[in-house]
Amino acid sequence: MISFKDQKMTESSNAMWGGRFAAGPDAIMEAINASIGYDRRLAPQDIEGSRAHAAMLAAQGIIDAKDAEEIRKGLLTVLSEIEGGTFEFSTALEDIHMNVEARLKQLIGEPAGRLHTGRSRNDQVATDLRLWVRDQCDATDAALKALIEALLGQAEAGADWVMPGFTHLQTAQPVTWGHHMMAYVEMFARDRARFANARKLMNESPLGAAALAGTSFPIDREATAQALGFDRPMANSLDAVSDRDFALEFLSAATICAMHLSRLSEELVIWSSAQFRFVAMSDRWSTGSSIMPQKRNPDAAELIRAKIGRILGANVALLTVMKGLPLAYGKDMQEDKEQVFDAADNLMLSLAAMTGMVADMTAQPDNLRAAAASGFSTATDLADWLVRALGLPFRDAHHVTGSLVARAEEKGCDLPDLTLDDMKAVHDGITEDVFGVLTVENSVASRTAYGGTAPDNVRAQIARWRDALK
Repeated sequence: MISFKDQKMTESSNAMWGGRFAAGPDAIMEAINASIGYDRRLAPQDIEGSRAHAAMLAAQGIIDAKDAEEIRKGLLTVLSEIEGGTFEFSTALEDIHMNVEARLKQLIGEPAGRLHTGRSRNDQVATDLRLWVRDQCDATDAALKALIEALLGQAEAGADWVMPGFTHLQTAQPVTWGHHMMAYVEMFARDRARFANARKLMNESPLGAAALAGTSFPIDREATAQALGFDRPMANSLDAVSDRDFALEFLSAATICAMHLSRLSEELVIWSSAQFRFVAMSDRWSTGSSIMPQKRNPDAAELIRAKIGRILGANVALLTVMKGLPLAYGKDMQEDKEQVFDAADNLMLSLAAMTGMVADMTAQPDNLRAAAASGFSTATDLADWLVRALGLPFRDAHHVTGSLVARAEEKGCDLPDLTLDDMKAVHDGITEDVFGVLTVENSVASRTAYGGTAPDNVRAQIARWRDALK
């Protein structure tokens, strides 16, 4: 069990700060100043960065090899204690960096004091958070890939199932279930690209920039950058310690992804309702009512739909924190981590839940087809036929079709149910051939232009994406 250990400032923080301060802050200052309650999540990255830094210091002859080895072993012990839940964190020591360093000193003594040579907490925290966000980009990419694979499974199963396509949530034209699923594949694939781009842009190392001006020690920043998997060290020490663009880019990508998840969630809520019955949601992702035994609520979809609020809020919050900060580091920037952690946690949870829902849901092809055949969904096909077969200008064909829709409304039927005489009464050039374009199956089959809903198109896109995911 990880516990917090309150210590007197004279025994802890003052020792870390040296002799500059005679008395410690009171409890309120300690509470507002401390970040260990949340930045302890950076422990693996903090220790990874410290190990790389110590090895570089030894390689450069700044500390001796024996001290570097003691530091390496001590840091591994600290990491083991943290992972094992036996490490005692102290709020008086403020943050993960000082907690680790204080415990390291307890373990190995004087060599621990040499670890901070040539660096500052400013470049240390920038490195730690950058490493954490980089790892999160990788985890998010894997989660998005799993969701895309679930969507591909649904698209493949229903490549030729006809359903209504909507604009303004009104029946517009028939599309296929597979085509609709593939629209979300495209969306989430763009999300993967955004996270990949954010990862690429952030993959520079702040370590060695020190407080803001660099260091006079002969450090090798290329070596620490390489050891930590960065492409290169950041070129400007002021920028290195003050930049949080990488966190904002992650939050921006997360916000757009959460918006996509919210849109899909909304459709699942609508589709699973008694009024639509397009899909049946698995019991694993639904709940019941405390008083209404017939209810089957799509709670998982509704909760995912709401997560955009928290994730967008984190994005706006960090933008607001950063917008007025002069170079280089300000304590304001301590507020970055809670926003990033909360957004990342909620995005990962949402992606996992959505993947489960999509994989488990069962589409209802008969209901989809019946809905597609209602609402005059093939009116555009009729207008197109008038253009092709009779040579009418499209605007004239649009007018004729509108008149035929009005006639069908008067008769209480749909367009395919009108008689040929009904149609000739509006335009006497219409022939029996028109009925060939008025079925929803023929409608979707005719949409063969690239990006269209024709089943063959859908299968080709599925194959393309399956190859891309290999």
